[in-house]
Amino acid sequence: MLEEKEYKNKEFESQIFKKIDFGNMSFAHSIFIDCIFDQCDLSNVDMQETRLQGVVFKNCKVLGVNFTECNRLFIDISFDQCVISLSIFSGLNMKGASFLDCHVFDCDFAGTDLTRAVFDYSDVKGSSFHKTNLSFTSFKGTTNYAIDVNQVKLKKTIFSYPEAVSLLDIFDIEIK
Repeated sequence: MLEEKEYKNKEFESQIFKKIDFGNMSFAHSIFIDCIFDQCDLSNVDMQETRLQGVVFKNCKVLGVNFTECNRLFIDISFDQCVISLSIFSGLNMKGASFLDCHVFDCDFAGTDLTRAVFDYSDVKGSSFHKTNLSFTSFKGTTNYAIDVNQVKLKKTIFSYPEAVSLLDIFDIEIK
C-alpha cells in the first residue's frame, strides 16, 4: 500500500483500489482517471483540486467529504452500494451521476446540476436538494427524500409511489 504522502500530487489511471482505509488522507492535486474504489473507507479525505474522471465507488464508506473542493472541470463519479454521509456536492455539475442502492445521509446537493442523475433504490434521508436541477433524474425506489417542489427544477423526473406522495408535504393538505 502506498504511504499517505504518495496519494497527493499523483496521477492514477485505470487503477483498482480495494479494501483500503484512506480515512483522513489527502488526495490534494491528484488525478484519478477511470479508477475504481472497492470496499474502501474514504472518510474525511481531502479532495482539494482533485480530478475525478470516470471514477466509480463500490461498497465504500464516504463520510464528511467535500467534493466541492475537487477540480470542477473534471468531476465524473458514480456510487454503487455506498454509505455516503455528511458530504458536500453543492454547486457541482453532476449531470448523469449515479447513486445506486446507496445510503446518502445528510448530504448537501444545494445548487447542484443533477440532470439525468440516478438515485435508484437509495435512501437519501436528511439530504438537501435546495435549488437543484433534477430534470430527467430518477428516484425510482428511492426513500426518505424531502424535496420542496417549489425550490427545484423538475422535468420528466421519475419518482416511485408511494414515496412520491411526500412531494406534497410542503402543501397544507390531507390525503385520505
